[in-house]
Amino acid sequence: MKILAIDTSNHPLSIAITDDDQLIATTTLNLTKNHSIYVMPTIEKLVAIAGWQPADLDRIVVAKGPGSYTGVRIAVTTAKTLADTLQIDLVGVSSLKVIGAHVAQLQAGRPTIVIFNARRNNVFAAGYQAQQGQMNEWLAQQHMSFEDLLQLVEERQEAVSMVGEFDAQFDEQVAQSPAHSLITRLPANYAIPSAYDLAILGRSAQPVTQLDEFVPDYLRITEAEANWQKKHPGELKQSYVREV
Repeated sequence: MKILAIDTSNHPLSIAITDDDQLIATTTLNLTKNHSIYVMPTIEKLVAIAGWQPADLDRIVVAKGPGSYTGVRIAVTTAKTLADTLQIDLVGVSSLKVIGAHVAQLQAGRPTIVIFNARRNNVFAAGYQAQQGQMNEWLAQQHMSFEDLLQLVEERQEAVSMVGEFDAQFDEQVAQSPAHSLITRLPANYAIPSAYDLAILGRSAQPVTQLDEFVPDYLRITEAEANWQKKHPGELKQSYVREV
């Protein structure tokens, strides 16, 4: 199965093409740039390097969020357009899981928490653990305060590795938390997603059944929607902005 995997859900851009579980070509750019400028040229370059044509692809796998609103939207829109044009399968995978699956395998059974900075002292978080060759999600992905996440670690009383987008405020909170002795912060390079890992996760997953209904998984409403709801209390909480 020839797969194109796309992840632009955060600052890094990672794209890969694989044939079954074999990596054919990949590019990762860890730059704070407008991904919309680079995503299609990078895809075209990798397909050309492989000596393939777009019609040779069997499946598109995309990191569907959470993450940057703009980044997630770019990846999902690109993936949907290609899947529709080429009439091939589309699979969406959690952006947190892309990092968690790889890191959990390196941690020899130690629980791992992946976080993305959601601003205002909030995070997108999920917990993963490799056990007997299987990757288990022990903390479902969610939008939560960093304080609540630290409290959860304290209540579990189990050592964890933490990887993702940290800022000085998060570091200070960890240092002051009763849970600080339970937390090992992994180096920043562990938080760079690999589109190859994304392709492997999506290879055996069920494809989207209704392409036009596939949307990003933001895990929270947009700021514009939140402001609209404040001005229209009691009305239906239905998005008035079409995300994709």
